[in-house]
Formats: sequence, C-alpha cells, structure tokens
Amino acid sequence: MTSDRLAKLSLSEQASLTSGGTAWTTKAVGDVVRALRLSDGPHGLRRPQDGSLLSASVPATCFPPAVTSGSTWDPSLIRRVGAALAREASALGVDVVLGPGVNIKRSPLCGRNFEYFSEDPHVSGVMGAALVDGIQSLGIGACVKHFAVNNQETDRMRVSADVDERTLRELYLHAFEHIVREARPYTVMAAYNRINGVHACENEWLLTRVLREEWGFDGLVMSDWGAVNDRVASLAAGLDLQMPPDGTDRQVTAAVEEGRLSQDTVATAAGRVLRLRERVDQARRFDDWDADAHHELAREVARAGAVLLKNDDDLLPIDPMARLKVAVIGEFARTPRYQGHGSSRVTPTRLDNAWDALRQAAGPDLELTFSPGTPPEEAVAQAAQADVVLLFLGLPEESETEGQDRADLSLPRCQVDLLREVAAVCPRVAVVLANGGVVSVSTWRDDAQAILETWLGGQASGAALADLIFGAHSPSGKLTESIPLQLQDVPSYLHFPGQDGHTVHGEGRYVGYRHYDTLDVPVAYPFGHGLSYTTFSYADLEVEETGENAWTVRVTVTNTGSRHGAEVVQLYVAFDEPHPTRPRHELRGFAKLPLEPGASARAEFRLTGRDLAWYSTKRGGWRIDPGAFTVEVGASSRDIRLRAELRTPGDGIADELTGASSLGEWLDHPVGGKLLRERLTAHPGAVDLDDVDPLVLSAVAQIPLVKFTGPILGLTTEAVTALAAAARKETT
Repeated sequence: MTSDRLAKLSLSEQASLTSGGTAWTTKAVGDVVRALRLSDGPHGLRRPQDGSLLSASVPATCFPPAVTSGSTWDPSLIRRVGAALAREASALGVDVVLGPGVNIKRSPLCGRNFEYFSEDPHVSGVMGAALVDGIQSLGIGACVKHFAVNNQETDRMRVSADVDERTLRELYLHAFEHIVREARPYTVMAAYNRINGVHACENEWLLTRVLREEWGFDGLVMSDWGAVNDRVASLAAGLDLQMPPDGTDRQVTAAVEEGRLSQDTVATAAGRVLRLRERVDQARRFDDWDADAHHELAREVARAGAVLLKNDDDLLPIDPMARLKVAVIGEFARTPRYQGHGSSRVTPTRLDNAWDALRQAAGPDLELTFSPGTPPEEAVAQAAQADVVLLFLGLPEESETEGQDRADLSLPRCQVDLLREVAAVCPRVAVVLANGGVVSVSTWRDDAQAILETWLGGQASGAALADLIFGAHSPSGKLTESIPLQLQDVPSYLHFPGQDGHTVHGEGRYVGYRHYDTLDVPVAYPFGHGLSYTTFSYADLEVEETGENAWTVRVTVTNTGSRHGAEVVQLYVAFDEPHPTRPRHELRGFAKLPLEPGASARAEFRLTGRDLAWYSTKRGGWRIDPGAFTVEVGASSRDIRLRAELRTPGDGIADELTGASSLGEWLDHPVGGKLLRERLTAHPGAVDLDDVDPLVLSAVAQIPLVKFTGPILGLTTEAVTALAAAARKETT
C-alpha cells in the first residue's frame, strides 16, 4: 500500500513529506496523504489550542514526569500510563506522542532531568519500553527521544558531546537499543546536539548504521524541533522528517536534480512517513476518556514513585486518628510543584494540593495548622506548639526548565534556614521535598527526623501525599539516581557542561553509582535506596544454568513487618578486578514485589551473555571474557543481601592477530600462541621463551610482534605476516 501511494507522488511531493506541514503536523498531499498530528507528551498531552508552538494547551491528565514514574520501578504501572496517554491522544486527535525521554542523567545539574528516568540505562530502557508498549497498545505512535547523548541543556543546539564508542554503546545508547529491540517504537527523535562533532540529525553512523542496520529499527526518524541544520545532509544520513517546516523543500529537489542526493533516498524517507500513517490509521479511536480514572492512575504513580529517604524513630506515618497537633509549613503544601517547565508542560484536568488532602483525610482529633513559611516568625511559632511538623521544601519552578541547566544542588538558603529554626523548637520534623532533580541533603538532613522525596507528583500529588503521610499506603519508590554528598563528588563535575562548544565525557562509563561504588566514594543516599513502613528479608538465592552463558536467578523476599508494602529487588552483576577496567557492578534486573505482612514471593531474573559483555572497539562488537563474576541481589547498590559466584566460558571468539599485536597477545591467543611457539622451536638459534626470565618476558610483552624481527626470535617481516595469516585461517 505504501509503494502504491508513493508511486503517485512527484519528486516535489515526496520531498514535501519529509518536512512538517505546521508546527505540530506533518504535511498533507491532496487526498493521497493526510496530515498526522504530533504532540508533546512524555507525561501528558500538550496539544496547543490554536496549533502554534507557544499557545496554551487543552486540558489533559498531567501524570508524574519520568523522574517520579521511573522511581516506581514498576513497568506494569507505567505501561498503564502509556495506555492512558494513548486514550487521551486519540480523543484529542493526536497520532504520535512525543515521548518517552530516556537520556541518561549524566549530571544532576541537567535542567531537563525531570523528563528522564535514571542514571542507569537498564532502568531507562525497561521503563521507557513499558511506556512505549502502553502507548502503542492502542495503535498510537510513540517517539523515543532525544537520540542521542542529549544530557545537558547548556548550548544544547550546538554543543558536541565528545564520547568514546565504548561509553556510547554501554551507557548512552543502551536504553534506546533496548526499546527499539523490545518495544519497536513507531518513531525516534534525533537530538539537537552534535556527537563527536557531527549533529545528531546529520549523523549517518547513528541514524542508519546503528539504529537501522544494527538494531533493526523500521520506523520513522524525526528531528527535534529546529534541530536540522542541513536539510540535504540530514536526509542523506537517515533522517525522515524535519520538524517544524522551514520552507526548504526546494533544497531537496534541487539536490536530486544536481546529483547531490539520490532520489531513492527521498523516496525512502517519504515512504516511511506513509508507513507511519498506515500504522496509526489502524489505531483504536476514542472520543473521550475517564478523567477521574486517569486522575486516580496519576495518584497511584505519585504514591509509588515517592522515596522515603529517612525515617528515624518511625516518625512517619502519622496516625490520622491520633490526638496530635500537626503544623503544615511551606507554600508547596498549598500551591504544589507538580511538573517541570518547558515543552512538556501540561494543562491539568484538575489539581490536588496536599493541604486540602490532609485536612480531608484527618480524623476529628488531629489538629492541622498551616503557614506558608513566610514570614518565618509565624511558622516557627506554629512549630513550637506542634507535636509534629510537616515541612514542605523544594526547588522553585524557574530553577528546573528545558533550555537551561541548574547552577548547583542546593535548596534555597531561606528554606534551609527555616528548617533549622523549626527544628530548634520542634525536633519531630518530616521534610517533604518537591523537585525534579536531586538536591543536596547533607548540610541539613540531621535537622530532619524524616525525609520524603516526592519529586514532581503530577496533578494528583496532593492526594498521593496524604495517602503516604497518613499511612494508607507505604512508600515503595527507590532512587534511580544517586544523591551525592556534594556537587564536587559527581563524576562529571570537571567536564559539565563543557566549553568552546564541546562537553567532553571524560568520566567515561563511570556515571552515577558506577563511579561511586567502584571507588567507594561516600554518598548521601545510594542508587536504589528507598525505605518503607515495613521491612523485608532476602533468602534462598538460587542460580540455575540454563544454557551457554544463560542463567536463571531466583530469590525469596518476605515482608517481615506489620504493614503491607512493596519491595524492589535489584540484581547486579559484579566483577572483581585488581585494577578496574569496568564498573565494579552494574544493574541487570529488578522486580517490584507487593507483599502483605508475613507473606513471601519469589523473584526471578534471567541473565544472558549480553549481561556480562563489554563493547570492544577493537573487535567492533560485544565480547565476553572467560572467568568468574558475581551475582548480587539486594535492596540498593550498597545494600547487597545475597551473592553467588559464577563462571563464564566467554564467547569463544578469539581476536584477530596482526603484526601490530603485542607479543603478549600472541602468546595468550589460543591459536596464535601455539603457532608462534612452533615457529620459534623450528628456527635454529631462536630464543626459547620458556627459558626467558618471567620479569623480562613481562616487560616486553606489550611490544608488537613485528618489532621482534631479527636474531632474537629469528623472525622476519614476511614470517610475521605468514603467522598472522595462519592464525586467521585456523581461527575462522
């Protein structure tokens, strides 16, 4: 069907399809091709009322953004959010939802971190795939973004992210690869930035060789809005759709007429636009949605994504039926921060606040008072009369927005001062945080008895908070990013956001816990951390080998407390090396288990060779080295409960040897070592390597074999070439 429609289009019509028709639609061509409507929507639909870029959007459910939904560690819940987004998209006439965003949180200063899931690519990939699955379950298209290495807002349209290929493959491309292979998104959005000097929209290696040829992506690649700098170069690289339109269609046809661009390239891109239309034309269509049900779903996500960082003496939950005086302090309790600023900003269908929700849920003997926190004389006076203080703190909206990065990790100074004044008159203080990126807690956490990190909770955040504070639900969120003690401890600190148009990823793969745990750097709260109102035990770790480089890991988790709760069981693969060549351990699986008091459940994970592999630029692919590794199961990256040591035979693939390969590489090679020793034995007067002092042999092991031509080993250049050819023949 696509080919039939494509054949009816002229070159100019095909070229026109590769650019938008309006700010939010693709181009229509007569009665052959209808326009498709696109909408921002990682956590809610932002469909502008008049179709312009900057106008207010029609109301839609504002679900918690990715910083919160990622902290649920619950793919099934996020899949339901995706389906709800699709239902609303259908009702609003939207064909493609521009989300999820799955870029890695390289630095906690990135102003758009609220739109991204994690510092870890496995979490980002699994949660992103769940959202894509949910959106596309109704036939609406999802758009995975921002491809790739869009990890800062500073100079985002020009900056070059300079990253070595191993780091790209293992960290920054991993989530995209998982989503493309597992969820098969209809579209991918190419980012603004350059990657090693080449704009993402013009990067043939990224868009064609990796995305399509290696990963098998069969959908459409569109640009971020305004990301195209060279229309012709972008098409040649594999970009299919430029958004929004900029009147450059004639550049495309001229390039074809002048022989600078293949007509097949234009036809291929136009065909992908037509293919997208065919896919979304089969979507289930709805006229409306259940706004109340979607609001309750947003409330469920906000509850599940809140992270209880600290809870000394079980200050939380507060019994709503107790005879207590509770002072609620902070304007965020009455005027919530529930989403970030920028292109993802949603007009909610309704908006809860914590102050109203707490009053509604409180029993008759619980006395609640409120103060906005300014002037602090007033707030401190209320705190002095209270049994418990709920102090609402967080970042102002202007500090977290698309288009700019944060300057530091601190809460506003006035808020920290208020906490100290309040704690001086009432030691039972629970801090309730609202922020889209992590904030430093090390300078003030000792003044708080409890800390509940609620992130940005969406339109139902107020009711969700009342559920948690009064104990109707136990917190079950876990950190998807480490909270450092200070900004200077962040591995990208010396490189972020860069200068002279470049941000050098000098920290390599050591982002977040991969850095902190490998070097034993103290943190405020580690990756994966999160408390509950109950407790959990881990037992009966079992590892079953199910094939070559394949294992099934099982562990029993029991709720040992008196309340219902959910535990996130985390599986890490660890490598003990005297000198690290890779992170000490890396997350490879997780499962969220809801458990009644006293109940147990069995978590099961599958490990494959890819979970042990590292990307070898020398080989140009993934490799598994033989040897020991450890399976770790725990409640955070620094709360490992059970371990089991295993061995892998490796992948059985030997590296190709050349004359430039070192003597040590030749001797360690399963084929090359034998051939070299045979050659030396057959040559009169050559040194017998078994007679060489091990220290001497070790000292020369890194010298390329071709450097040993001469009397010492009796080799010639021709002999080395012949040895390499023989090794290659026997290896293959």
